[in-house]
Amino acid sequence: MTDAAIRDLIALRIAKELRDGYFVNLGIGLPTLVSNYIPDDIQVTFQAENGMLGYGRIADEAEAHFELINAGGQPVTLVPGACFFDSATSFAMIRGGHVDLTVLGALQVSERGDLANWLRPERGVGNIGGAMDLVSGARRVVIAMEHVTKSGQPKIVKECRYPLTGKGVVDLVVTDMAVVEVTPEGLVLREIAPGLSVEEVQRVTEPRLIVPPDLKEIEY
Repeated sequence: MTDAAIRDLIALRIAKELRDGYFVNLGIGLPTLVSNYIPDDIQVTFQAENGMLGYGRIADEAEAHFELINAGGQPVTLVPGACFFDSATSFAMIRGGHVDLTVLGALQVSERGDLANWLRPERGVGNIGGAMDLVSGARRVVIAMEHVTKSGQPKIVKECRYPLTGKGVVDLVVTDMAVVEVTPEGLVLREIAPGLSVEEVQRVTEPRLIVPPDLKEIEY
């Protein structure tokens, strides 16, 4: 399976977490793909830090307009009733607790739900963007990421070794291998990708996963 297909599957699964009437903010990168997979029977309003409320899927080449972009600079489509405003108003929405759910990428997530997603110290570059505001202001935080790094190292770790974006802020992690819920008791393995075993997922996850009796296969 190609990297693009894997990313699309992660986004497709996360779209199932959205509910009718939600106001949702999507982080840059993989999370932006979620807007392409909204179920037909619900209405979701996407908000972007750069001052947009009410956009839809990522625009194709024929639809793209250089002024209609999300916070990651991707061209997007608009839905009826879309509106625009300054960045200060956008962040007031986020900090005021008006975002029901945010989907963010991650470099590392700890067993307590700590999130590191803005700086790789070995590269010496990073940009916090609106992530700190989102993890403190959004009512629910869902992480979209591949389960391991390109070198095969776990990204779900006991302790984050990169600078934190927020402590204890993550609610759910969706990867190419599993759906993991952060709970006070620890990390619960809720769903597992088709064809994988619990042992295979645990092998590339630092913390011990709690395996409930109702563990099921991920449904896309």
